[in-house]
Amino acid sequence: MGALSHLRIVEIGSAAATSYCARLFADFGATVQKIEPPAGDPIRRTAPLTPKGHSAWFAFLNFNKSSVALDCSDADASSRLTELIAACDILLDGRDIDAANCPAVDLAAIKQRNPGLIHLDISWFGREGPYAKFEATDSTIRALTGLVKLVGSVEGPPMHAPDFQTGIFAGLWGLIAAASSVLGRMQDGRGRANSLSIFESSIAVTEYIMFESFVHGDIMRRIGVNRFWPTFPAGIYETRQGWLGVTTVTPAQWRSFCEMVGLPELRDNPALSMGVDRLQHIADIEAKIIPRLKQRTAQEWFAESLRRKIPIVPVPDVGDLIADEEKKVRGAIVPIMIGDETGFTAGSTQRLTGTPPRRGGAVPDIGEQMLGCAHVSEAAKRVPVPAEQGSDRLPLEGIRVIDFSMGWAGPICTRTLADLGADVIKIEATQYPDWWRGVDRRPAYVLEQMYEKSVRYCIMNRNKRGITLDLTRPQGLNLAKRLLADADVVVDNYSAEVLPKLGLGYEVLSKLNPKLVMMSMSAFGAGSVHRDCRAYGSTLEQGSGLPSVVGDPDGPPVMSHTAFGDAVGGLNGCAAVLTALIHARLTGKGQFIDLAQIECMMPFAAPWIVAHSIDGKEPVRYGNRHPDFVPHGCFPCAGADNWIVVAVSSDAVWPRLAKLLGRADWATDAWLKTAVGRRAIEREIEAAINAWTSARDPEAAMTALQAAGIASGVARLPMELLQDPQLHARGFIQEIDRAFIGKHPQPSMPFREGERPFPIRTPPPTLGEHNQEILGGLLGLSDAEIDQLAREGIIGTEMLMEEQLVKEKKRAAG
Repeated sequence: MGALSHLRIVEIGSAAATSYCARLFADFGATVQKIEPPAGDPIRRTAPLTPKGHSAWFAFLNFNKSSVALDCSDADASSRLTELIAACDILLDGRDIDAANCPAVDLAAIKQRNPGLIHLDISWFGREGPYAKFEATDSTIRALTGLVKLVGSVEGPPMHAPDFQTGIFAGLWGLIAAASSVLGRMQDGRGRANSLSIFESSIAVTEYIMFESFVHGDIMRRIGVNRFWPTFPAGIYETRQGWLGVTTVTPAQWRSFCEMVGLPELRDNPALSMGVDRLQHIADIEAKIIPRLKQRTAQEWFAESLRRKIPIVPVPDVGDLIADEEKKVRGAIVPIMIGDETGFTAGSTQRLTGTPPRRGGAVPDIGEQMLGCAHVSEAAKRVPVPAEQGSDRLPLEGIRVIDFSMGWAGPICTRTLADLGADVIKIEATQYPDWWRGVDRRPAYVLEQMYEKSVRYCIMNRNKRGITLDLTRPQGLNLAKRLLADADVVVDNYSAEVLPKLGLGYEVLSKLNPKLVMMSMSAFGAGSVHRDCRAYGSTLEQGSGLPSVVGDPDGPPVMSHTAFGDAVGGLNGCAAVLTALIHARLTGKGQFIDLAQIECMMPFAAPWIVAHSIDGKEPVRYGNRHPDFVPHGCFPCAGADNWIVVAVSSDAVWPRLAKLLGRADWATDAWLKTAVGRRAIEREIEAAINAWTSARDPEAAMTALQAAGIASGVARLPMELLQDPQLHARGFIQEIDRAFIGKHPQPSMPFREGERPFPIRTPPPTLGEHNQEILGGLLGLSDAEIDQLAREGIIGTEMLMEEQLVKEKKRAAG
């Protein structure tokens, strides 16, 4: 039995986000009934297609579900759907994206019959605000959220990845909303209703850059393919055989990289020590490193980089992923059956080891009850729901999380748990505080307490309490164990061996606390042969297979983000923790989660994995075009470097665009009524759109296109989101006041129970802010004991300077 086998899910409407959310539940045994019209979910017809015409995208989103075909013209369809929803635990509602001829139901009446029902409603932009009625596609959403304009050549147009990204982001957030509601219902019996905005859900990937702009101002621009602020190199390079992902952030990594490729003159140049400085010399540096990298293969460079501890990884294509035996063993690549076709796809990224996810499965035909699912739906023992207590408590109140994570990936996971009401205790050390506070240990930085003025640290650590403990000393380690003895969750995103070497591995902690859920968020996984590989968010994208399907047909693999993998890993980590917590609350048994962040990126390449595993053909790269939508692209607007993404997402939309362009003849041309016909004159259509958009301000162009019902989105810079009218209308950007930096903006979660977002209850902690509160109030230490810990440097509230850290190391060694 899976961790979620007691849950029954009904999925209605047609939306990639609801489909992926439901599949995440199905991965862990939940019974999912997908409601479709007799012609099937429209996503069944989405490219890429298998040789027998099955959608690889639909297959990835829907294996291990049952299909229930309901014809809305049938008089019994509404009553049948009503009964299914009344008997389920969670309703995933994508009708606002595409109703897909779903029969009408009275949800208010159903909720009276089933007060424990958890309802998640997903829309493009939310129910209110100036964008509420906008038409949208995956690409137009990513343009509006700042995920397009910084990618591609300096001259433009910006280059964006194929569709299938926003459905992954929103599906993960959907599981977080629904699973946290399950945990809340276990305590108070209340069935929660959440609404989720796909637009807001994608901001998790770009919020770091968005809020860095609040501090640094308008400094970010598109600087070339596979180049991103704030460091260089952090891109993809050709080798003698294969492509190589290279990232150097710290001065030590840069020096080691220069030594590896035999360029001591770059290593010894003080003007190139920091990544932000190297950005000023890209052409000169690449003129030297590119010829050197072509002297050896990607695999040879990878082996050398492991020895030197540099974040470097070969860039695989989808065939490499499918052939990777370790990924199959770990369940990152799993078998899939689509009718009589068999292949592989990306498996569950949430690797619970005690209640592991299903390893692949079958995709239902329209109306097909998959073997086992229908019987489970009727016979599974339902977990009793307590009587509703009428409380407005947050869903995760009463859950305690010990947070050893730093940077982005781990902290966004624990921040989300904290936003939902968990008591998150963040553990740092004065010797090694969270690296997003800054790694500068020079006296001026430390004495001016610049480590308390990092906005990026602040946006990841609100609603938490913070203490400091030196875990390398027995007193600090014992205090950590006392906290862990009564905790529900512990999270770390160090290298896989760090906590076990300190004596805080799962084997130790599970004996201390059998209910504990422990998650390790390493780059490749605790059991991987590459477990010692250093990695950043850029490394994770480079190694995921996604760049191989992005870009022009004759161009290099293309990255989409400076640190894509961090936020994606964090959201997957949160989803995994919630799944394990549900099981722990039911059984009293905790477990270890071996989350490999590189595997969390693989769903973005999943459709091409499915298709290639069946037909063996290399994926087609479309640039800014689209396999289904014609026309589709990123077009110039009036002014410098202004762009807009335009998508004709159905044949019905085409005549509206043709008339807007002043081509009434195109609107009535029978040959152009289908995407296949328009493909023949795609260049001519694109030229007409170019001429029309070039004469207009981007906002004016979007207003006119949207008024005609045409999906479009201005390609914004991340900093422009700080003034986005939709986000402000919905209260998405909250303002808080904190010591050292004063008032500053914070993003909200993309789902909400009522009209407003979940509130930010407390500002992010200063270093060691809650030492007294937690060590004294929670663990019962006396003031004298706490003072002694401070004198010995086991706790503290000030970051150590470099010379102080050296003395600490000498003391520990001697």
